[in-house]
Amino acid sequence: MSSFKQEPHKLLVIPGPIEVADDVLYANAHPSMSHMSADFVPVLGDCLRMTRQVLYSTTAQPFIIAGSGTLGWDQVAANLVEPGESVLLLNSGYFGDSFTECLQAYGANVDEVRADFGTAADLDEVAKALSAKKYKLVAFTHVDTSTGVLSDAKAVAATVQRVSPDTLVVMDAVCSVASEDIRMDAWGLDVVLTASQKGLGTPPGLSILVASQKALKVFEARTRPVASYYASWKKWLPVMRAYEAGSAAYFATPPVNLIYAYHASLTQITRGAPSLEERFAAHRRASARIKDACAALGLRQLPRDPAYAANGMTAVYFPAGLAAPDVVPRLLQKDVVVAGGLHKDHKDKYFRIGHMGITVTHEERGDIDRIVAALRETFAEAEASKKA
Repeated sequence: MSSFKQEPHKLLVIPGPIEVADDVLYANAHPSMSHMSADFVPVLGDCLRMTRQVLYSTTAQPFIIAGSGTLGWDQVAANLVEPGESVLLLNSGYFGDSFTECLQAYGANVDEVRADFGTAADLDEVAKALSAKKYKLVAFTHVDTSTGVLSDAKAVAATVQRVSPDTLVVMDAVCSVASEDIRMDAWGLDVVLTASQKGLGTPPGLSILVASQKALKVFEARTRPVASYYASWKKWLPVMRAYEAGSAAYFATPPVNLIYAYHASLTQITRGAPSLEERFAAHRRASARIKDACAALGLRQLPRDPAYAANGMTAVYFPAGLAAPDVVPRLLQKDVVVAGGLHKDHKDKYFRIGHMGITVTHEERGDIDRIVAALRETFAEAEASKKA
């Protein structure tokens, strides 16, 4: 139905969920289907293949399961770590804290390399930790949504491979897949976990995880049962393999309509224009525009080094004399929805803007222009109100 248009609405530019294209929303309205039907099998099969393509992998195993990105943590903790084994967590913000908590819930012994607020973990400290102790896996957040800090995934993986090559490299990429360049095979990433509602441009509800063959071998060599029922790869691996091979299989009912929507978005990302390379370049350009506009308004970025600032979101401090109530409601009045701070120790000091997916790639929408204009007007109004 090419004439379908979603209702007018406020521009959603938080760091996820993001704006969703009309054809993706329309695909979500697909007539109700059996998840075992011959019509649905190739849809999920294609989603598995295209998910692998987005991450530049040819051999890794995707899992597409109903759930939030948080379920990816449970999959890692339940399937790859046995109670009492050690994990090194590179903590660059709120989501590092949460990943640690999840791993500990499954019995992992977690050591952390903690980054100062607004920075990524120091790789010399990572190397030192890996040299001193054997770790089952190293886990880190590629873009911590609470801070907008982008970790150097390629360098993290290279450090692990150099110092402790048997250790798995696990990346939480919920806020980076499809907005940041990720080369799973070339960089040696063993797990990339994400979700549908950010750069992948689909409504929330899909936990998406891709595991290397090395990670699968570690899973298959476990000596104790998986400590989860729903998150167990013992249950899900036969299902994913069956659908990609062209036949239906069942463990738990997948969100059929949402997978149709995900298929529509992936088709655009992998087979349409812009290409993947062009998509990443577009995100870099849009990021620079937003960050330059913020700098022109005197707003300081939360990431201390611009080299470690995400391309799919921007986190900036409020200037002296202004706070969230002075800014966020004014942007909302201009139909632009941003997010406040999230990190528990600093949440009242900054706000966050998301710029991913069609907001970036569909330039004819004018979303970036609209964000920049709304920021300029809002801060002019807010500062004027303080002088009145």
